[in-house]
Amino acid sequence: MTTYLFPGQGSQFKGMGEELFENFKEYVETADDILGYSLQQLCLEDPERKLGLTQYTQPALYVVNALSYLQVLRETGIKPDYLAGHSLGEYNALFAAEAFDFATGLQLVQRRGRLMGTVSGGGMAAVLGLEEEAVHAILQDERFNRIDIANLNTPKQIVISGPQADIEQAKEVFENAGAYNYVILAVSGAFHSRYMESVKLEFKDYLAGFSFSPLKIPVISNVLARPYIDESVKSILADQITSSVKWTESIRYLMGKGEMEYKQVGPGHVMDGLVKTIQRDAEPLVVVEPMVVNEPKKTAEGIEPEARVQAQDQIQTDSSPLASAPAAAQDLLTDQLGSTEFKEDYQLKYAYWIGAMGRGISSKEFVVAMSKHGMMSCLGTEGLKLDEIRASLDYLRQELGGRHPFAVNVMYEYSNPRREEQLLELLINQGVQSIEASSYISLSAALVKFRVQGLRRDSAGRVVPARRILLKASRPEIAEIYLSPPPRNVVDKLLEEQWITAEEAQLSYEIPMIDDLCVLGDCGGYTDQGTALAIFPLILKLARDAQRKFGYKKRVRIGLGGGLGTPEAAAAAFVLGADFIVTGSINQCTVEANTSELVKDILQQISVQDTGYAPSEHMFEIGARVQVVKKGVFFPVRANKLYETYRQFGALEEISDSLRSQLEDKYFKKSFSAAYQELKLQLEPDEIAKAEQNPKVKMALLFRSYLSGSYQLALKGFKERKVDFQIYSGSALGAFNHWVKGTPLEDWRQRHAWAIGEKIMTDAASLLNERFQWRNTNSLEQVSTKF
Repeated sequence: MTTYLFPGQGSQFKGMGEELFENFKEYVETADDILGYSLQQLCLEDPERKLGLTQYTQPALYVVNALSYLQVLRETGIKPDYLAGHSLGEYNALFAAEAFDFATGLQLVQRRGRLMGTVSGGGMAAVLGLEEEAVHAILQDERFNRIDIANLNTPKQIVISGPQADIEQAKEVFENAGAYNYVILAVSGAFHSRYMESVKLEFKDYLAGFSFSPLKIPVISNVLARPYIDESVKSILADQITSSVKWTESIRYLMGKGEMEYKQVGPGHVMDGLVKTIQRDAEPLVVVEPMVVNEPKKTAEGIEPEARVQAQDQIQTDSSPLASAPAAAQDLLTDQLGSTEFKEDYQLKYAYWIGAMGRGISSKEFVVAMSKHGMMSCLGTEGLKLDEIRASLDYLRQELGGRHPFAVNVMYEYSNPRREEQLLELLINQGVQSIEASSYISLSAALVKFRVQGLRRDSAGRVVPARRILLKASRPEIAEIYLSPPPRNVVDKLLEEQWITAEEAQLSYEIPMIDDLCVLGDCGGYTDQGTALAIFPLILKLARDAQRKFGYKKRVRIGLGGGLGTPEAAAAAFVLGADFIVTGSINQCTVEANTSELVKDILQQISVQDTGYAPSEHMFEIGARVQVVKKGVFFPVRANKLYETYRQFGALEEISDSLRSQLEDKYFKKSFSAAYQELKLQLEPDEIAKAEQNPKVKMALLFRSYLSGSYQLALKGFKERKVDFQIYSGSALGAFNHWVKGTPLEDWRQRHAWAIGEKIMTDAASLLNERFQWRNTNSLEQVSTKF
C-alpha cells in the first residue's frame, strides 16, 4: 500500500514550483484570479519578501503541493491508498481525495491564511529530545499552564504554542529537563492552540458556505489521527486551527495497516524525515475499525409514536398527494401525485411545473413544445427587451391559441424596478393569465396592480382573479407578505390613481396576493441557499395560519423546487406534502433549451459538487448570490473577485495598479475606460447621469457588465472565452446526470424536457408504490426498510 504525504508551513522556499508552473498554466491562472496577484512571481522571485508571511505562505504552498500531486498522477496514473497532510498540507490531502476542487481548496486556504495572519502576540517553539509525557509534565507547572502542545511531529520532536513571553521563559526549564535543543520559531502567532479560538469561529462561519463531496481516498485527520468521516469535514477543519497536530499517532495508525510505502508530495523532504524517525522510535498502532450500522430510530413499539401521529395527520390534509388514495389497496398513479385543484386550474396532467430559464433559454419555441405535451413551462424574460417579449407573446398566441397552458416569468430587478412595471403592464395588455414571480425581496406595487385589476365575484360568492401568480420564495418573511391580502395602503393608492375600481379594491381584501407558492431550496440561478427540508414545513404552516387568519375560501397551494433532479427527490417532495414540484436546472441541458451546444456539453458532464456561487447581476450591490457551474470555468472566481473589489474600493480610480491590470487584461480584455464607453451605448440616460455623479455606481455598472457579458458568451458558445462562461445550474443537474448515466438519456441530444418531466413523475409514483402500501383506513404503513 502507498500513502502520499503533503508538507505544511516551513517547507516553502524561494524557487519552489519552478518545474510545475508551465505544465499547469490553467491552474496557475485560476490561482492568480483567486489571489489577485501572480503566484508564480511570489514563489520564484518573491520581490516583496512576502513568501514567509503566513497569509502568502499558505496559498503558495497549497498550490505547489496540488500541482506536485497532479504531476505525480500525470506521470504514474496511480492514486494512493491513503492520504495525509501536515496542518496546511491536510487541505491538499482533501483535494487529492476529491472532497473539493482546486479552486475551492485555494479559497479555503486563502481565508485560513488571512485569518491566521491577523493574530499577534503569540509564539511557538520546537522541543527536541523529550517525549510527550515529559512535555506535559512541565506544562502542568503553574508558570506554563498557558502553553499548549501544537504539533506532535515525532516521539521526541514536539512543538509548543502560547504567549511569546511564556515561550521564551520556558526555554531554560525544558533544556534543564533534558531537551537537547529548544528552538523558538519565527512565527507571528500561537498557532494550533487555544489562542486561535476567534480565528476558528470565524473560519467555521466561512466553511458553512461550502459543500464538500464524499472522500474517494481515506484522509488521516491531524485532529483525530484517524480517517475523516464525510459528514465531519467542516467541523474537523475548523477544530484543526485550535487542536494539536497528531502527526506521530497518524503515522503510527498507518503503520498499523501493514506494509506501507510513504511518499512526500510537495517541496522538500521534511515529511520523509519525520516518517523515518517515527518508524524507528514508535510502534505501529493497530486499530480494529468498528462496523457502522445505521438503523431507523425506533421505540420499543417500533416507529416513534410522534412520527406515527404526524404521518396520519399528513394524509388527512388536502395538500397531501396521499389524501386522494383509493379506499381499496392499490397502486398510486402518477396523475394522483400533488393537488388535483392545481392541475385543474392550469389544465395539466401532472402537478409538475418547468421553471423559467432567463435570457430566453426557455424560449417561445421551448414553451410551445412543453405546452403541446401538457406540461406547464414559463417564457424566460430575464435579459430580454420588451419588444422581444412582445414578439414572443404574439408567437405563443398564434401557436397555442389559448388551448394550451403557459406562463411568463417576471423577475424582480433591484437595480431596475422600472422594468418590472413595464413588463407587468405589457402582460396585462397582452392578456397573459399566469406568471411566475421570482427573486422578490419585498412587496411590489406593480405586482399588486397585476393581481387586483380584473377581480370579480362569481355566482358562488367567491372572489375570482383575472390572472394567477405563482411566487418562488425561500425566505419565510417574504412568503408571509405574499400569503396575506394586498396591503390597504397600496390598494388605496392604486384606487386613487384610478388604476383599479372601488369594487376591485374591496374584493382584494378577501384574497391572498398569490395563488401558488413554490418553496425554493438551493437552486441554479438566484438563490438564498436555503435547505428545502427546513423551509418547506415552516412555510406550509404559514400558509395554513394565513388561511385561518384571513378566512380565504380558496387556499394557497404550496409546492417545492430546488434540488429536484431525480424521482427520489420528487417522491420526497410529495411525501412532505407538496401540492406540485418545480424543476429548473435539468431542463437547460435538453434539446429544446435555447442555449449553445457547448454549454449543453459542459452541463452534461457536471456532478453534484461542480457548482459554486457568484454575485447576482441584478442584485450585485446588495451581495445577492446565484448558483453557477464552476467546473472548467473561471467565472465564479472572477465574479467574486469583482464583488470583493467593489466592496473594498469607492471608485475605479482607487484600485491598485496590479489589480487593475489583472481585471482589465484577464476579465474585460480592455481598459476600464474602453469598457465603460462601450457600456454607455447600452445604458439609459438617467443611468449614465447617476454613474457620472457617483463613482461607486459607475463601478457597479461596469462590473455587472462583465456578469451579463459572461452569460451572453455562454449562450453564443464563444469557445475562445469558455473560461468566462456564466452558466446557471444547481446540484439537481449533477444528480440527474448520475441517474441517467449508462442510459440513452446520458446524451443531452436524447433529452426532451417534457419527457424528463413525465419520467420523473412516473418513477416517483413507482418509488412510492414500492415503499408503501395503502390500507382502507387511509393510514400509511411502512412496508419497506428502503425508505
